[in-house]
Amino acid sequence: MAASMDFLSNPILMSVITALCLVLLFHYFHKKAKPHGKKYHPVGATVFHLFINFNKMHHYMTDLAEKYKSYRILSPIQGEVYTADPANVEYILKTNFKNYGKGKHTHSIASDLLGDGIFTVDGDQWREQRKVSSQEFSTKILRDFSSVIFRNNTIKLGKILSQAADSNQIIDINDLFMKATTDSIFKVGFGIDLDNLSGRNEEGARFSRAFDDANNLTYKRFVDVSWKIKRFFNIGFEAELKNNMKIVDEFVYKVIQVKIEQMQKSKDEFLLKKEDILSRFIQVNDRDPKYLRDIILNFMLAGKDPIAISMCWFIYMLCKHPEVQEKVAKEIIEATNMNKEITDVADFAARVSDTALDKMQYLHAALTETIRLYPALPVDPKVCFSDDVLPDGCNVNKGDVVAYLPYAMGRMKFIWGDDALEFKPERWLDQYGCFHQESPFKFTAFQAGPRTCLGRDFAYRQLKIFSSVLLGWFVFKLSNENKVPQYRTSINLHVDGPLQVYVFHRSGFQNPSTYNCETRSVWVNPNQKKFDSV
Repeated sequence: MAASMDFLSNPILMSVITALCLVLLFHYFHKKAKPHGKKYHPVGATVFHLFINFNKMHHYMTDLAEKYKSYRILSPIQGEVYTADPANVEYILKTNFKNYGKGKHTHSIASDLLGDGIFTVDGDQWREQRKVSSQEFSTKILRDFSSVIFRNNTIKLGKILSQAADSNQIIDINDLFMKATTDSIFKVGFGIDLDNLSGRNEEGARFSRAFDDANNLTYKRFVDVSWKIKRFFNIGFEAELKNNMKIVDEFVYKVIQVKIEQMQKSKDEFLLKKEDILSRFIQVNDRDPKYLRDIILNFMLAGKDPIAISMCWFIYMLCKHPEVQEKVAKEIIEATNMNKEITDVADFAARVSDTALDKMQYLHAALTETIRLYPALPVDPKVCFSDDVLPDGCNVNKGDVVAYLPYAMGRMKFIWGDDALEFKPERWLDQYGCFHQESPFKFTAFQAGPRTCLGRDFAYRQLKIFSSVLLGWFVFKLSNENKVPQYRTSINLHVDGPLQVYVFHRSGFQNPSTYNCETRSVWVNPNQKKFDSV
């Protein structure tokens, strides 16, 4: 048994076996997918091609989308169709919504991590969670509570950046954004001060690492057809996933138990009206810890990673386009009426009101342009419940995976024009400089139809609070202009590894170190000699 497990855990041998199986089955599935008289999408590749291109998967799938627009990936498990065609996306997400859902395939892959949460279920389960979540996201209590939390954690992050600016220290902005958003989501979602930014809560940090690793490992199941074998023998990445999920579950169930006990002990009706989302779900169902566990982890996936990912790519794009960074900063300063000297990031944050945020149309456009090119969810798979014909005239069969490609769609010239690969916030502004939304079937980062992301406004609010405070107070510059960050292939589009930047206090405020945006130079002290930017 030990020998056989060693054999199965060898990635090279498993890859060879997979390749041989695919070669033997290629013609069978090719013929099976093309019954006489029916039109099907062209074959772009096999799952083996996805496996060997795993680290550059979204580039690979974008190239296929540019060539075919919609195409099939041959698999020994089920048919797979991938599309970058807005007409097909609208049909899947809206016109024939009832025929496309998560299905058993997605549920089996993601259930160890996300259970029966809103991202893995269909039908009545989905409708119930959607209804409760929709009610929560629409409340003024949650909006006000979350805004306070976002500002507080932005101030904490700002103080860390101020120290880095004072010491001319290189920082990993990717790591800091992940910690800051985790702290925000835990407080808003579960009423818990995780305090990842300070680094003092080792239990919370251990949970965060395990959750992130479990996220990455779960995604491998979409391309590794042998994952169920590995799970059965508890080998390879499945063994890693199991260990990480043990850490995740122990932490989450402890949070749930503590929260339930707190609410049961409280006899004050006012205290029962908690602002965090977990407390509200407990009021709906406090007898099923598994139900609450799934709510927590789905909310974590939706709220933590996308915000941090978007902010990280946003800072990178602004560093590559300093003229955009300056336009954003100028708008922020004007919208907040910064007409007096501010000496502290907390004072600056206090000026960032909801009214000021609403005025920041160019910031909204620049964030949206970043999300167009770097959507947090690069691929979104559905399952076809009955035989169907898509608007492009091609057939899909019952049980086929039908996925649309937000990452690829953001780069398609037939959708965005010849400048599709350029970073141009202006494409989102009308002639009066006001933000205008594109069709959600063209800009698919927040889904569309009945499954439109409930947290879209919630996400933009946090993104704009982070951005307005940090970009109004600081200037960001890459530590290595020549290094191009890569993504990590996962459920979400994480930057792979650190994103190292220099941070400078913006000129015009009283600080020991400032950055002059016009001359691109650093001043250590207003009374000292100016020197070139690093």
